[in-house]
Amino acid sequence: MEDEVDRLVAAWRRERPDLDVEPLEVLSRVSRLARHLDRARRLAFAEHGLESWEFDVLTALRRAGTPYQLSPGQLLTQTLVTSGTMTNRIDRLTKKGLVERLPDPSDRRGVLVRLTDEGRDRADQALAGLLAQERAILGELTRAQRSELAGLLRQLTAPFDNIPG
Repeated sequence: MEDEVDRLVAAWRRERPDLDVEPLEVLSRVSRLARHLDRARRLAFAEHGLESWEFDVLTALRRAGTPYQLSPGQLLTQTLVTSGTMTNRIDRLTKKGLVERLPDPSDRRGVLVRLTDEGRDRADQALAGLLAQERAILGELTRAQRSELAGLLRQLTAPFDNIPG
């Protein structure tokens, strides 16, 4: 079975035989897959009235467990956005009734962001939709192949995920 990356690599090998284009065989496929995943994710979230960033914030709160709340700083760490961006996102989610701000009992100046029941339901529904989309994407692979691929991708991504700061 040939794909677009095979055609790209063959063309580069023909045009630039002096270069080792082997990395393209893996990373161009990862890049193309990322675009397909992004489309599938946006579709899954849109079916539940959410944007990708909304899903990220809601599911960060959902994963925190009962009572489904985190400080804005904890949300920053989990979603990798700036403080100003997070403030804007919390404001928008609050207006939609998906989260609420509460005083932090351990810090008089602090606040906690808590998932509302509606926010939890939307996060759960969107997650189920996302998993169905992703299961379909992985449908050509056996369980053993998925496990092997997950391990190989972990090996590539772990150094980036473990860079301090």
